[in-house]
Amino acid sequence: MKSLRSCSVMNVFQDAVCTLNTLQTNASALEQVKRERGHPQLQLQAMRGFLQRAGLKVEELDRLNIIHVTGTKGKGSTCAFTEQILRNYGFRTGFYSSPHLVQVRERIRINGQPIGKELFTKYFWQVYRRLEETKEAHGGSMPAYFRFLTILAFNVFLQEKVDLAVIEVGIGGAYDCTNIIRRPWVCGISSLGIDHTSILGDTIEKIAWQKGGIFKLGVPAFTVKQPVGPMKVLQERAEEIGCSLSVCPDLEEYESEGSLRLGLAGHHQRRNASLALQLSHTWLQRHFLTGVSVLKPMYDIFTGLAETEWPGRNQTLKHGPVTYFLDGAHTTRSMLACVRWFNEVTPQHERNAGGSVVRVLLFNATGERDCAAMLKLLSCHFDFAVFCPNITEAIATCNADQQNFNVSVENMLTRCLDNQQSWRVLNGQEEKPEAELLIGGGLPLVAERHSDTLVFPCILSALQWISQGRDSVLSNPNKCIIPLKPSINAKAAPLREAVSIHVLITGSLHLVGGALKHLDPALNS
Repeated sequence: MKSLRSCSVMNVFQDAVCTLNTLQTNASALEQVKRERGHPQLQLQAMRGFLQRAGLKVEELDRLNIIHVTGTKGKGSTCAFTEQILRNYGFRTGFYSSPHLVQVRERIRINGQPIGKELFTKYFWQVYRRLEETKEAHGGSMPAYFRFLTILAFNVFLQEKVDLAVIEVGIGGAYDCTNIIRRPWVCGISSLGIDHTSILGDTIEKIAWQKGGIFKLGVPAFTVKQPVGPMKVLQERAEEIGCSLSVCPDLEEYESEGSLRLGLAGHHQRRNASLALQLSHTWLQRHFLTGVSVLKPMYDIFTGLAETEWPGRNQTLKHGPVTYFLDGAHTTRSMLACVRWFNEVTPQHERNAGGSVVRVLLFNATGERDCAAMLKLLSCHFDFAVFCPNITEAIATCNADQQNFNVSVENMLTRCLDNQQSWRVLNGQEEKPEAELLIGGGLPLVAERHSDTLVFPCILSALQWISQGRDSVLSNPNKCIIPLKPSINAKAAPLREAVSIHVLITGSLHLVGGALKHLDPALNS
């Protein structure tokens, strides 16, 4: 009976996810934002209308005691640090983030854990049916994918009576659908950079203006150190809106017994941790109405920093002789941080290997990202460069959680081939006409080694080729083995002969999530 019930829960959950995916229309959420960006108030007005149709009022969101966070890079990690700190104090936390890595319910967390499949299904249909029942009276309109999930998150947090909700902005700030929040308790802005330029603007100052749109009258706001131009814009926005804006100190300035340890790897996480300290401390001050020194947080705050987990960001997984380094960097600045982290952690792994190590890059990027600029930062580090679309596996049983109807397979593969060509150019390689997927020769990275490059149709086929049967998780007989041409298998000889294989998976959080679906089976349960 237990197994039958488990199957039933899974089927109903997958039905919900498949229905959710129908809200990914060809006119994608991003295109919708582009069309509406000249009318920001109409966007927010539409979001309020959807919220009301779902049976909620904007005023009810005030009860969630929200911490609202935006930024170009580090906003998710900042939220994760903040949520862990406040959970350590015994508060019942809600946490809304995007994108998800493996399952869509990861976006909505209670007490640090994705909501269960039964809970997701229950609230999904509750919200969806309310919207479906009222759509004829509103021109047949339904909220797009991200808008729907935002409404769903608010509904879940209210129904489940969380003490606070940490809300990560989707894109930008001023026009983002999360910005219907009227009275957050505190706002934060992580590091700024260039991303989503067609929506947010083509300069960092324009992007800063958008991010500063989450500021609210009388609500304290914090940011990390920013370049002069965007910092000036943020200060002007704060003054215009009527709120205080403070710059977080360096992590070294906080008083603690011994050095501060962070649960997330990478030097850049120190900025995110400092922002999280300010956000959580400000929230605690309002909750307890105390005046504890900002530079002397309590013990639980530091413990929270050390215990924070946030998969897919500077994450290392060791599977026997194959070690995976996963980071969802997808802008030039975040890729710089990724390369720095990779260079910091791999030397010790290579020393521990006690023999030859082959380095492999598995890369993909989406949207309007500058792939060539990111690949340039990576171009002198690897023996193989492997490219694949963000398709988990090339079979019909692909998990509905990771289906994307906004980009065609043809476009995704074309992007991979473009990235492969960029890699060849960066490494001084010349194309051999007879090679379909492999290019020999090129710039020697290690004595008597050359950088080879391949394109695979899906993430699983790429991982299987890279690991060459040496990763027991990927060798699971339940996983389909995609047959390859003998010439491609022959190129893998260094991977079979090396003592260790080190794989950096980066360029897209969707790519990292698809890889984790195969590499960490626990995330599928």
